[in-house]
Amino acid sequence: MKFHVLTLFPDMIENGLRTSITGRAIERGILTLHTVNIRDFAGNRYGKVDDYPYGGGAGMVMQPQPIYDAYQSVARDAGRKLRTIYLTPQGRTFSQELAEDFAKEEELVLLCGHYEGVDERVLEEIATDFISIGDYVLTGGELPAMVMIDTISRLVEGVLNNEASAEFESFQNALLEYPQYSRPEVWHGKAVPPVLLSGHHANVEKWRREQSVRRTARWRPDLLEKANLTEKEKEMLKGEEDNGI
Repeated sequence: MKFHVLTLFPDMIENGLRTSITGRAIERGILTLHTVNIRDFAGNRYGKVDDYPYGGGAGMVMQPQPIYDAYQSVARDAGRKLRTIYLTPQGRTFSQELAEDFAKEEELVLLCGHYEGVDERVLEEIATDFISIGDYVLTGGELPAMVMIDTISRLVEGVLNNEASAEFESFQNALLEYPQYSRPEVWHGKAVPPVLLSGHHANVEKWRREQSVRRTARWRPDLLEKANLTEKEKEMLKGEEDNGI
């Protein structure tokens, strides 16, 4: 899968993603990371790509032409219009479901805004998706772009050593992941749950499912509306709620 990132700070993207799991996937050719410095298309010797907003107001706005030219440099090489994500607090909230949708693409373009935003006209020309990673404002789109690329990359075949890891994690089936334990067997007086030491795979899976349901009910009850709970699980939660657990 190929990621194109249109940004004012390509080093930030490169340094953030060419490490750990995504870095190894890039080295192995499973992922391709292509950063495009929007300033290279400024059309002036100062690399200036922003100007005052029409109608007044605080701050500066990124101009349309440099962004458009940066995008066209990518689209020309691809030979087609590419799905292009604009990172903005005004967009849909990023989710595992959206990550799975984006992971179906062979190439993605991510546009990182700055200042007070981007001229609306270029967004009308190139943006196909407006995405936010949460209801807060950052200084730019680079961190959201890295969050998205990291999440999407995990769903690309071959990126994770254990292919099952991408499937059985938080937010799959609208449930949070069950608690995890490793060695030592006892730490600070707390023992690993005996069922995990039993070697009985069916009982382990049953325990994990119950823990996922309980954890979701406690920390993210909003997700339960989408979860496919059994009648027994619903009764379990109701019983715990009645007992004040």
